[in-house]
Amino acid sequence: MGDVVGESKVDFGVLAVLYKWPSLANQRRSDRESYQVSEGTLDECISAFMEKPATSRHLYEIRTMAQPPLVTDILSPEHITELSRLREFL
Repeated sequence: MGDVVGESKVDFGVLAVLYKWPSLANQRRSDRESYQVSEGTLDECISAFMEKPATSRHLYEIRTMAQPPLVTDILSPEHITELSRLREFL
């Protein structure tokens, strides 16, 4: 992925929404819809996500405009964590 980062630009100022999945015993409830927690820029949503306890981050996702190849329209917790690490280099 090292080559991709050098050539890719991510606009962290695009509109994004942080969603949370309802849970039972700290597991996602697939029979329920996720709900909006906060709205702002991609940067703000990543920061809000990173402030959540690590043990509950798997219940969140960010929805935003896709920016191939690094940003998809729905970002998984693992993807958000990776973008958080990379944003100072992008």
